[in-house]
Amino acid sequence: METVAIFDSPGKGRGLKACKELWAGDVVFSEPSLAAVVFDSLADRICHSCFRSQPKLQRCGQCKFAHYCDRTCQRAGWAEHKDECGAMKVYGKAPNESIRLAARMVWRLDKEGSLVSDTQLTTVEELENHISDMPEDDLKELKVDIHNFLDYWPRNSKQHTVDDISHIFGVVNCNGFTVSDQKGLQAVGVGLFPNLCLVNHDCWPNCTVVLNHGNQSAVNTMFHSQPRIELRALAKIAEGEELTVAYVDYLNVSEVRQKLLKAQYFFDCTCEHCKNRTKDDLKMAGREVEGVKVPEEESKEASDYCFEMMEKISKSRLSGDYHEVVTMCRDCIKRAEPVLADTHIYLLRMYSTLSEVQAYLQFFDDAADLSRQMVDGYNKIYHPNNAALGLATMRAGVTHWQGGYIEVGHGMVCKAYAILMITHGPTHPITKDLEAMRMQTEMEFRMFKQNEYVYHSMREAALKNRPMTMMNEPMSVQDNIKNLFHRKK
Repeated sequence: METVAIFDSPGKGRGLKACKELWAGDVVFSEPSLAAVVFDSLADRICHSCFRSQPKLQRCGQCKFAHYCDRTCQRAGWAEHKDECGAMKVYGKAPNESIRLAARMVWRLDKEGSLVSDTQLTTVEELENHISDMPEDDLKELKVDIHNFLDYWPRNSKQHTVDDISHIFGVVNCNGFTVSDQKGLQAVGVGLFPNLCLVNHDCWPNCTVVLNHGNQSAVNTMFHSQPRIELRALAKIAEGEELTVAYVDYLNVSEVRQKLLKAQYFFDCTCEHCKNRTKDDLKMAGREVEGVKVPEEESKEASDYCFEMMEKISKSRLSGDYHEVVTMCRDCIKRAEPVLADTHIYLLRMYSTLSEVQAYLQFFDDAADLSRQMVDGYNKIYHPNNAALGLATMRAGVTHWQGGYIEVGHGMVCKAYAILMITHGPTHPITKDLEAMRMQTEMEFRMFKQNEYVYHSMREAALKNRPMTMMNEPMSVQDNIKNLFHRKK
C-alpha cells in the first residue's frame, strides 16, 4: 500500500490520499474481500467461490445450499464455507445474505485477528456503523437480523456480545460492496473490503472501482487468485490529493444525489458539483427551437409525464412484456422530444430502455438510432472516463454493428475500448471481449471501405446462413453501475 495513506479529510473524517503522482488507468490498490457471499436470489446460479455465472453448478453435498463450478472451486472455497456449512446443517436452512456475510466476517476475524493481511489499513472495529443514524424501520430489520444471527451462530463457536454483532451488521449495511459476475454486468453478491471503506465519495470522482475475478481456471487450487477489487485512477492525480469514488450515479440531479447519499450513507454531500448544482440545467433542460426556449410549463408537463411512466415501464420490463415497454417508451418520446432537450435525463432513460429492448427484439435500425442519441446525451453529462459512459458506448457500438452501420459501430467500439482500458484495465473479461469486437469491426470496416457493395453482399449472405438466436435479456447499464455500494433494502 505504498501508493496511499490515511489522512483526516476536512468535513469527511478519515480518507485516503495518494502518496505519489498517478495517471489515468493506474491501479491505485487492489484488495481481496474480508468476506463475500452470493445474493439469496442467485444462490443456485452463481459459484459461491469464484462468483462466476455458470449454466451447470455442483451443489455442496452437506448443506445443499452452496453451489460451485466444479470440485476445484469447491476446494478453493472450503476454508470460508467450512464453518458456514456446519452451521447451516444444524440451523436447518440458509439464513439471508446479510447474516451469512456477517457470520463469515466474524469467523474469519476470530481465526485471524482484526488485521487479516499486511496491507489492511483499518480494522472492522474502526469502521463506522451508523446505527444511531438509522431510521426506525431499518432498526427493526436490524434487530430481526441480529436475533436470527444469534439463533444461527453455533454454540461451539466463540460467543460475542449483541453490541459486537450489531456493529458488524451496521458496517455491512453502509459499507458492503456489490460483487459482480465475471463480465461485470450483473450484481451477484456482496462483500466487505476494509481499505475500500476508507475511500470517500465525490460526485465527480478521480477514481473508480472494478472487481477483478483473478485466475480461477487452474486445476490446482494453489494457483487460484482470489477475486479482488481494484481502485483505478480516472485522470491524473497529484501526490497528496484525496482519492474519491462516486457512491451514486452522476446522471441524477444534485438534489436527488444528496437525498440518496443521506438515506443510504448518512452524510450530506458538499462536493463542488452539488454545491454549484453543476450540469443540473442540462439534465432537466427544455428544448430550444431556433433560439427560443419552449415554455417552462410545457417542458415540466412532459418531464412529469416521463417520470410517472418510468415506474410502469420498469414493471412491464420485469414481467417480460417488452411490446408494452416499446409502446409506452414511444409514447413518452413522442411527447418529450418536441419540448425536452437532448440531455434531459428522463428522455435519455427512455432512449436507453427502448434501445435495449429493440435490440433484444432484433429491430437493430431503431435500436442503433436510439442508442446513438443516448450516447450523445451521456457525452455531455458524464466524466469522459466514466464506466457507465464506456459501457453505454460499447452497447451502442455493438448495436450499430448488428444493424450494419459498420463505420459508426467501429468508431463507438474503439471509443468504448479506450474508456474501459482506463476503468476496467486490459485483463478484465469485458475489455478482452471488446478488444475482440474491435478487431472484428476493424476488419469489416476495411472491407467496407474497399468495396461497399461486396461488404453488404457478404453480410447479407452471412446473416441468411446463420440460424436465428435470441440475444440476452436487456439489462440497464445504469442499474448495474450507479450503486457502487450494496445496501440491504
